[in-house]
Amino acid sequence: MTTRSDPRNQSPETPFHPARRGIDLLRDPLLNKGTAFTEEERDAFGLHGLLPPRVMTMDQQVAILVESYRRKEDLLDKFTLMRDLQDRNETLFYRVLLDHIEEIMPIIYTPVVGRACQEYSSIYRRPRGMFVSRRQRGKVREILERWPAQDIRVIVVTDGERILGLGDQGANGMGIPVGKLALYTACAGVPPEHTLPVTLDVGTNREEFLNDPNYLGNRERRITGAEYDEFVDEFIQAVTERFPKALVQFEDFANHNAFRLLERYRERICTFNDDIQGTAGVALAGIYSALKITGQKLVDQTILFHGSGEAAIGIGDLFVSAMMAEGMSKADAMARCWFMDSKALVESSRTDLSAHKKAYAHPHAPVNDLLSAVRALRPTALIGVSGTPKQFTREIVEEMARINERPVIFALSNPTSKAECSAEEAYSWSEGRAIFASGSPFPACTYAGKTFVPGQANNAYVFPGVGLGVTVCGATRVTDEMFFESARTLADMTTEADRAHGCLFPPLTRIREVSARIAAATAEVAYRRGLATEPRPDDLVAHMTAAQYQPVYRRYG
Repeated sequence: MTTRSDPRNQSPETPFHPARRGIDLLRDPLLNKGTAFTEEERDAFGLHGLLPPRVMTMDQQVAILVESYRRKEDLLDKFTLMRDLQDRNETLFYRVLLDHIEEIMPIIYTPVVGRACQEYSSIYRRPRGMFVSRRQRGKVREILERWPAQDIRVIVVTDGERILGLGDQGANGMGIPVGKLALYTACAGVPPEHTLPVTLDVGTNREEFLNDPNYLGNRERRITGAEYDEFVDEFIQAVTERFPKALVQFEDFANHNAFRLLERYRERICTFNDDIQGTAGVALAGIYSALKITGQKLVDQTILFHGSGEAAIGIGDLFVSAMMAEGMSKADAMARCWFMDSKALVESSRTDLSAHKKAYAHPHAPVNDLLSAVRALRPTALIGVSGTPKQFTREIVEEMARINERPVIFALSNPTSKAECSAEEAYSWSEGRAIFASGSPFPACTYAGKTFVPGQANNAYVFPGVGLGVTVCGATRVTDEMFFESARTLADMTTEADRAHGCLFPPLTRIREVSARIAAATAEVAYRRGLATEPRPDDLVAHMTAAQYQPVYRRYG
């Protein structure tokens, strides 16, 4: 995935001659080294006088950036500092992020990216990614031609209608694809020059944006129906023509569009929806890891979801696929998954269910609240994906602990303010017996003298590795099998020591290793199913590791 003018996958000792020089070289974030340009490089590329005289090492630059980062108290200021760094020196940005990933990832993505989206119009600095507006219908291919990179391999696209648990953010949702693609590079090593964030500005229904003169998007209501579908279809067609090797990840589309778009395009192009399939992959990995603690089997689980949107149904669908792979019939597997929506238990007597819920509407007497559902269904796992905070009350957690020796409780709604309960609440209300995971990070906590380190069921454990595997093997499609194999791989990489402290996932400091193995598992499925277009290497893990972008400076000359 290297390009002629790209030094990243060459040896640092190999001289590289960039096409730019002088101020143009310093303004290219993919090539700029800032104060790390050597005296020889400054001579060769006309940089003397454009930089301070001192030549610094990357380690010295990192130390200065981290010190500046830690001096800032406001989280949005930290976010802005990192985005400014990415805009001027991507190599240094990824070096800082990788060296301090546990500290900084919550800033550049969840939970702080939610606040950044809410304030996007006021913190916007410079172009990063593409805004494709409804007003450009009929010209989308022409718009995409303006992107300077030719070999795009991963596109993350949103229409901004359901940003995290914050709802319609319109064009301000651009923070999400930018953040997701930063994780593709940091966590899996997808080269940044092969990524493209896209926001489809189809309007917004949020009154505060429609009335805000500073809002940067179209101050018009969202298009819907055939007009919306035709616009999305034009975008997809333009992508397949302009960037034929690109994986398209749909991100933060509302339920009423997310399922439709995934079903429409999944057999036509290389695509997936991270809210449906990526969330499912990391949740399933959490369940696999929890089963290593309880000693139970996947096919013996009964899962109750609080929420029935794209994340919940996506997790349910992947559970069903995984159970079927273990020999269970589809009907029996689906019967193990139950859903509560905002009104009541999803069951067969209801006549108000949307299409994506009907498959899970099992025969059952009406149940109107979550506590009654827990008592009636006796689930082994309770998974919150409702976007509504504080739904797992003390009474509900205590009931889960009464019917299960080790109750599995996942509070997956993002950002932190939307979590169904905190880690401390889950552990204390279950007398330290809960097996807990959350969507946004919670700090370690102590109960009855034991310290718990709660695991974050972060999609970044899964989607970057899947993307790396897909792009390196040249997969033409993304399948559910890739996600449940990724889930197994992730669970297997969690150690007994991790689980002993309550953490169902490996530490983020191992994320490059995790992603390489998930990429190999993804590619293995692609080769097995005839979906790969690149020759198969002898060692898939080694091949994926070798393909990972490394944020180190190359020698220019």
